Amino acid sequence: MVLKDFYKILSEEKINDSKYIVTILVNEKHEVFKGHFPGNPIMPGVCMIQIIKELTEAITKSTLIIQTLANVKFMALINPEATPELRLELDIVTTEDDLVKVKNTTYFNDTVSLKLSNVYKKI
Repeated sequence: MVLKDFYKILSEEKINDSKYIVTILVNEKHEVFKGHFPGNPIMPGVCMIQIIKELTEAITKSTLIIQTLANVKFMALINPEATPELRLELDIVTTEDDLVKVKNTTYFNDTVSLKLSNVYKKI
């Protein structure tokens, strides 16, 4: 975990061979939110991208590096004080050439906050 104590996994459910649902709890008291932004904490987009990478590494039991990032759409701001619990739906497929393709939709409550598609290379 790049940011120590930034989030914890509450649950992980394997739906089928490629689909997973992971629920996390973001630490709203983490120092990242003191600077982003004081009095109105907002989840930094780069932190969400890192969380998705870390969850994918845990699921695939691989060390990964981002090869491409596509269709990154931040749909709603995540305020960790108001909605610290996030549900990440991950569709993870490993290709014949050992690339890991991920499609993610992240929710708080029933609100879509992030949609992302990316490809990782195993290292």
